Amino acid sequence: MSGHVVGLVGISAMLALMFARVPIAVAMLAAGAGGYVALAGWTPFLAHLKTGPYLLLASDSFQVIPLFLLMGHLAARAGISRALFGGAYALFGHVRGGLALAAVGGCALFGAICGSSLATAATMGQVALPEMRRHGYSGRLATGTLAAGGTLGILIPPSIGLIVYGILAEQNIAKLFLAAFVPGILAALGYMAAIAIQVRLCPGDGPPGRRAAPAERLRALGAMGPPASLFVLVLGGIYAGVFTPTEAASFGVLGALVLAFAVYRIAWDQVVTGLLDTAVSSAMIFLILIGADVFNAFMALSGLPQGLADWIGASGMAPLAILVAILLIYVLLGCLMDSISMIILTLPIFLPAVMALDFGMTAEQTAIWFGILVLVVIEVGLITPPVGMNVFVINKLAGDVPMAETFRGVLPFLASDLVRVALLVAFPVLSWGVLDLVRW
Repeated sequence: MSGHVVGLVGISAMLALMFARVPIAVAMLAAGAGGYVALAGWTPFLAHLKTGPYLLLASDSFQVIPLFLLMGHLAARAGISRALFGGAYALFGHVRGGLALAAVGGCALFGAICGSSLATAATMGQVALPEMRRHGYSGRLATGTLAAGGTLGILIPPSIGLIVYGILAEQNIAKLFLAAFVPGILAALGYMAAIAIQVRLCPGDGPPGRRAAPAERLRALGAMGPPASLFVLVLGGIYAGVFTPTEAASFGVLGALVLAFAVYRIAWDQVVTGLLDTAVSSAMIFLILIGADVFNAFMALSGLPQGLADWIGASGMAPLAILVAILLIYVLLGCLMDSISMIILTLPIFLPAVMALDFGMTAEQTAIWFGILVLVVIEVGLITPPVGMNVFVINKLAGDVPMAETFRGVLPFLASDLVRVALLVAFPVLSWGVLDLVRW
């Protein structure tokens, strides 16, 4: 049996295990181990286990993941999301659909601290959903807005997904963060436009609230100052050349602790809970990385990724058609898997194929552009029927809203996402172009 055939069998076995609800890390580890042994034998496999996972996780680059996760968990428990939503509501609450606009703005701001889509959706949902329902918003607009708004957490820096992509693709994380700003702003503006159109077509879905008094508006905006300072500390330090991403994450944790105790007065048990949640989340990601390391070693032995790249190069297909096909696969996988698992699993297969294509850009520009596109289409998968994970999170929080109603609520946001993906595919400069304005 050829290496390519063994590789295809290994991928099929891994997908079968996933559909059987075997944890993703275990599925990758089992399929990778079986394929590795089939191709090279037990002794080389055990030799790889002795060094491969350790060398992977001992890398200093991965220190940034638990640090940013801890910063996000501390921010969530300190009530920063409530301050961000309150400030956004003071600006937009008096217009039709204003609470939904404030929820999108709050998600974008909280995503700049949290870095996780599901965490952003769950945290902002707990804050914004009761207010939207109390003000008479329809279930479909309320839940659809928060499910879509939560996806901003995966793209707006600092993003855990971008960190993992940067490490695996060997790209500068700071450059990836900067490249994500324009697509992230486009996402927030597109969602706001979708809300504006929705409430214009169906005015009863999002009735206007009262206009905040000037003094009330100033107080609400002032409450946004501490979270904004944390954002400036982390990303400002990176782009000013003061911090590396890892150092910035460390100072971000310190800043989150100072805010948690000095401003928001949280109890020690909340900090301990944040530490435990960070440990669980980090262990999950690192276990997936170990499984992916074994599976990717098996893929390298099989020669399948390089064979795929060679086949694509000889197929004569237009590079754009190949890219669109890869992005569609990501959308489908996004309905079934979390973003980190998807990136770790697919990048060793798809990135060599994309890098072998000629898009008229440098290798670095192509890698950054592809990374941003991957994050964007993963967002789309998180709210795509029938299994969008963000939709299930928000629908569970809502309780009384039928699932079909929530999926109808995300349709305008899916339309906005499709327009954004088309723009990023047609105009790659929207992602890496901002890098030309900064001297590295």
